[in-house]
Amino acid sequence: MRSFMKKALETLQNGSNYAEDGFTCKTPAIADIVILVDGSWSIGRINFRLVRAFLEQLVNAFSVEFDKTRIGLAQYSGDPRIEWHLNAHTTKEAVIEAVKNLPYKGGNTLTGLALTFILENSFKAESGSRPGVPKIGILITDGKSQDDVIPPAQSLKDAGIELFAIGVKNADENELKAIASPPEETHVYNVADFSVMSDIVEGLTTTVCDRGKAPPVAAVAPPRDLVTSEITARSFRVTWTHAPGQVEKYRVVYYPASGGLPEEKVVSGTENSVELTYLNSLTEYQVAVFAIYRSTASEALRGSATTLVLPTVNDLDLFDITPSTMRVRWKIAAGASGYMILYAPLTEQDAADEKEVKVDASVTEVELEGLTPATEYIVTVYAMYGEEASDPMTSQQTTLPLIPARNLRFSDVDHSSARITWESPSRLVRGYRIMYVKTSGVQTNEVNFLVDVGSVTSYLLRNLTSTTEYTVGVFAIYKEGEAPAVTESFTTQVVPDPLDLKSSDVSSDGFRVYWQHPASDVVLYRLIWTPTDGGDSEEVMVNGNTNTYLIKGLEPASEYEVLLAAVYANEVESDEVVLVETTGKLNPAHKIFTKNSSFASMTREALYTLSPVTVPFSLIFIPFFPLFLQRTVPSGQTSLVLQPLLSDTEYKVTIIPVYSDGDGPVSSQMGRTLPLSAPKNLRVSEEWYNRFRISWDVPPSPTMGYRVVYQPLSALETFVGEDVNTMLILNLLSGTEYSVKVIASYTTGSSEALTGKARTLYLGVNNLSTYQVRMSSVCAQWGPHRHGYSSHCFNNLKPNTEYKISVYSQLQDGTEGPAVTANVKTLPIPTAAPVKPPTTTPPPTIPAAKEVCKAAKADLVFLVDGSWSIGDENFLKIIRFLYSTVGALDRIGPDGTQVAIAQFSDDARTEFKLNSYSDKERLLDAINRISYKGGNTKTGRAIQHVKENIFTAEGGVRRGIPNVLVVLTDGRSQDDVNKVSKEMQMAGYIVFAIGFADADYGELVSIASKPSDRHVFFVDDLDAFQRIEEKLVTFVCEAATATCPSIPMSGSTMPGFRMMELFGLVENKYNSISGVSMVPGTFNAFPCFHLHSNALMEQPTRFIHPEGLPSDYTITLLFRVLPDTPKEPFAIWEILNKNNDPQTGVILDNSGKTLTFFNNDYRGEFQTVTFEGPEIQKLFFGSFHKLHIAISKTSAKVFIDCKMVTEKSINAAGNISTDGMEVLGRMVRSRQNQDNSAPVNSVKSQCTKNTRKEADCPALPKACTCTQDSKGLPGPPGVPVSIILYLSWLFKRHYPSIHFLTCFIPSGVVRGAGAYLQLSMGDRRGTSWTGCQSIAGQHRDRQDNQPFTHTLTLKDNLEKPINLIVMFLDCGRKPEYLERTHTGSGGTCKLHAERPNAGNRTATFLVQGSSATHCVPLSSPKRQSCCFVIK
Repeated sequence: MRSFMKKALETLQNGSNYAEDGFTCKTPAIADIVILVDGSWSIGRINFRLVRAFLEQLVNAFSVEFDKTRIGLAQYSGDPRIEWHLNAHTTKEAVIEAVKNLPYKGGNTLTGLALTFILENSFKAESGSRPGVPKIGILITDGKSQDDVIPPAQSLKDAGIELFAIGVKNADENELKAIASPPEETHVYNVADFSVMSDIVEGLTTTVCDRGKAPPVAAVAPPRDLVTSEITARSFRVTWTHAPGQVEKYRVVYYPASGGLPEEKVVSGTENSVELTYLNSLTEYQVAVFAIYRSTASEALRGSATTLVLPTVNDLDLFDITPSTMRVRWKIAAGASGYMILYAPLTEQDAADEKEVKVDASVTEVELEGLTPATEYIVTVYAMYGEEASDPMTSQQTTLPLIPARNLRFSDVDHSSARITWESPSRLVRGYRIMYVKTSGVQTNEVNFLVDVGSVTSYLLRNLTSTTEYTVGVFAIYKEGEAPAVTESFTTQVVPDPLDLKSSDVSSDGFRVYWQHPASDVVLYRLIWTPTDGGDSEEVMVNGNTNTYLIKGLEPASEYEVLLAAVYANEVESDEVVLVETTGKLNPAHKIFTKNSSFASMTREALYTLSPVTVPFSLIFIPFFPLFLQRTVPSGQTSLVLQPLLSDTEYKVTIIPVYSDGDGPVSSQMGRTLPLSAPKNLRVSEEWYNRFRISWDVPPSPTMGYRVVYQPLSALETFVGEDVNTMLILNLLSGTEYSVKVIASYTTGSSEALTGKARTLYLGVNNLSTYQVRMSSVCAQWGPHRHGYSSHCFNNLKPNTEYKISVYSQLQDGTEGPAVTANVKTLPIPTAAPVKPPTTTPPPTIPAAKEVCKAAKADLVFLVDGSWSIGDENFLKIIRFLYSTVGALDRIGPDGTQVAIAQFSDDARTEFKLNSYSDKERLLDAINRISYKGGNTKTGRAIQHVKENIFTAEGGVRRGIPNVLVVLTDGRSQDDVNKVSKEMQMAGYIVFAIGFADADYGELVSIASKPSDRHVFFVDDLDAFQRIEEKLVTFVCEAATATCPSIPMSGSTMPGFRMMELFGLVENKYNSISGVSMVPGTFNAFPCFHLHSNALMEQPTRFIHPEGLPSDYTITLLFRVLPDTPKEPFAIWEILNKNNDPQTGVILDNSGKTLTFFNNDYRGEFQTVTFEGPEIQKLFFGSFHKLHIAISKTSAKVFIDCKMVTEKSINAAGNISTDGMEVLGRMVRSRQNQDNSAPVNSVKSQCTKNTRKEADCPALPKACTCTQDSKGLPGPPGVPVSIILYLSWLFKRHYPSIHFLTCFIPSGVVRGAGAYLQLSMGDRRGTSWTGCQSIAGQHRDRQDNQPFTHTLTLKDNLEKPINLIVMFLDCGRKPEYLERTHTGSGGTCKLHAERPNAGNRTATFLVQGSSATHCVPLSSPKRQSCCFVIK
């Protein structure tokens, strides 16, 4: 082991000097060498340094120059990556420097994937690979690949690339031999350890040098005369003329022109034809044929061919229609492997209503079941060819309706009920649903029944309201659903009066009345009697079940009028019936003695019984103590309840009959009331932390209620009613015993208390202790508890300080248990060793700002990895790095750069926010006081924390200031970082990613903004931070420059401003701006805003350009001029000072068709430049155009649709004042009236720092551009037109299952290289699918004066608005229209969206601008036409 380490150390120290003594190519070798280095985990960091030393020796042996040896390098593990291309470095020194800085990747070992990767990426002309130069690949690996290496290696060899394989330690020698080119003796190397790799340098370099010294291969030519033939829907044949020379093989590469993975076939060099099979139908394929020589390959012979459409089904027929089924049949399609039938109702239903049936190729007829009655269905049939489907055949039919019930009639109608009867419509009826409603609409009732269907055709409606009109509907219920209702109306009758009111049992003081019940739903009777000679009336309510009443207490020989009314359940009262009756005369008095006076029972109320007599009685009852109480009862009454009495008391009751001539004999008896009974059997249940329930048995005597008393310390009391015998007592203390008393309350007092005890559950924790006690942190743990945590750590504590820790258990409702406490003291700061006085001048306390950062003004956040893998020592290095980087900044605070820092592991912790510090000294001091966190690595969660908690208004973020995030990590995240990183980048945040140690480079790339070479940094360890610090600080400060901050654009970032966002022209904000509306535009992925004449689009300049404008910048505008845009000049963009004087801007003159730019030059003088001509006039023809105005110190250049059209000289600009306003779309004549704007459609507006280049100019969003990578042969001449036909039509409302559109192209249209069709539509998730199908050259067999059609196949059902764009572009020419209706730029053109077999449902849609309205139907029942008027 010692000797190994010694040799490894010598290799590391002397590796770069080896080539001076070792082998060197004596003659210049000419070769393209790509080195593929294994960077998997099994290599290790120590060994990877030895690999670097080996690579240095290898590179030293060659003469690296642009026209001699070129060296590229790729590193691989789980996924390969290019470290540098062949054309990246042109000197040996540059390559060696790149080798020294080569980062270690880490990961799995997928060698086969890496070999394919260098074939597709490194050995390309754009990567620096040269034709006719020997191509050499060198693989360095230490283990067996986890994927197949033989096919990729063979592909490299077939491409003329010579492979060398170097294995170390555990490499598989058989695998090395399979990879390397023959002979094995010179192309396969296997060493036992990394430390002895230098031993093979001389042999390897000698062999490679010999290959490089071979005379250059003579120039090779590609094959000629590519011809495609035998074209079917799934294949075609490619034929070519042989290339000159000794061709070993031909490689044929083909792929869909619309995009897709390329496939290839390799044939012998003696063959000149191959059939390409298993292709997609109706697809244009690009084909490239390469001639493969022994050590090189020719350029490609290219061509294209389009496969035919798949055969479709014919004669689609829908027949045998029932309410729930229909049959479908069609004629067989040749070669089909099966058929797919889709059917759905043509209603506003969910997409899930569409159903699918698949059948074998032998089946041409199916029955569709489970359909909805009386519903129009669209049925689509596809012929399936494997996984691919033909164009659809579609038809429509409507299912039959269900037959409703018939002949609804009413009988037995009275005041509260009616019988309804109807006739059954069919034996298939399963039941009926009856709905009846008051015609006034106040109340709706419903009856459902599904039993005895055969016999139930009648129903009695009850509980109706009298004299009310009802409307009744009867729905017949089938298996398929409900039939329409049959409806009729009726009116209930008035409520009946009581019948046959009579009297009987007439006496001197009363008489009895009786009557017949008028109906069964009477609930009460109101009985009123009144003396006919005057006097008070008396009234009584009699139960509805009773039909007699004894009226007593009347005057003798008096006439009375008796009124009786019936009261019904709905509180309706009948009319009154009348009876007149006279009482009898008074009889002479008699002396009568009472007998058999006795008590029936004695409770708290006394009941007595008297013998039957006909005279009044006087009743006297006396308790044991002196108290005299008396009651008088009328004659005929023989019992009475005595109340209230005292409990547990003896009473004497005396009964005295009273006669007209005096009292009769006295009868007495003694009785005792019962004592006040207490409740019994107290029970406790449902014990919890803050409550329990008590229950008891009620006493035999009726009570008034119960008093419940419960107390731990002080008594609490509540009262419950007499009908309660259980109670849940809440809001109690946990772990506490309560005494409980239940006392019955009576009218005469209270019972004895029923007592008991109850205890709540204990809510507190137990076994609280502390551990991991340090200087600034301590952890506490406690016994497990179902409602609490088991441990917690406290950070940021003071050293040598005693703390009291209290732990509370808490329920979900907020209830807390008692505190459990523990005391702990943090460790003291250790005594530092004496520090020797410095021998040199100490560095300044506050680092000086770097020059590049003096203009920086940003909100800068550092997100620092604080996981366990960092360690205390390395964390101090991170702090020093943060201190040095932040120290390079100039102004700190609201007027300069604000800095925040967050540390993350399992979760993120904000160390301080953006607005926490406003001077550098306090900020640097705060950085030094950050403590190490520890934990796992959850980078995704940490980035989300920064987004939601730091980049906020509360955190101090400022408007119009760049937001910069710097992420430092040493390992791969244990959660997903891609989603939140993408959100951050799309939201405009500028993200830098710094990785070290075991960080994953691919993950750093996904975290950081683009381009990666500016935003991703990787070092082996923290000691190497100083190598990247200067570059990092420079890039961060450049991104933080407020004059031109970085913004995301086309997947990358560049300095500039998103003007429309700063003006509030975004989908979730525009509706708050007066005079602005969002309208459909040509580009569906981008919102289009209409600026009306009353729009006031202005923002303070300091919000958009807080530092003014840079000297060089580009204004980017994507807009169109509308028909109602005024002819007067207007400034589409301008900046005003505080006096509303213009400082700089862009003016469009709709009358003169000119474009003007103006500003103040460096001397303060106002200067203007005006651009005119045919290209400028295109801006005013009503189409969308992308306009770039590139301003430099010497010129103003105009680019239209990414093509420079003109340039004019100007003086260098002076800076603007930021105290005014920035305005969009203001009329030039309204210099003092800023409310007058020009109507215009705007999609995108940006201000960027650099002058735009055609190569970097993004295309119009979601559209095919005028510039093509490869151009075919010119098409036949035609009428030069530039027409955009735009359709936005909500198909779902009418045809939710259309799967294709056929575009009818009128005669005379150019069908050259620029013609194409574009289709886009939405899906249920709100995202959009866009397809672009070129029709260039596909219809050359038609003459220009003939119309033709082109079919677009949809890839999903239409559930969102569909946008169909047909463009016939002849770039650079003024539009001319086909069917001229008037002079100028107006015209008419028609586009037909065809739907074969569409039945009789036809409609035409007229589009003017971007709004669609119905036209009259066309005469043809088989075609849907869409008319377009171009203005």
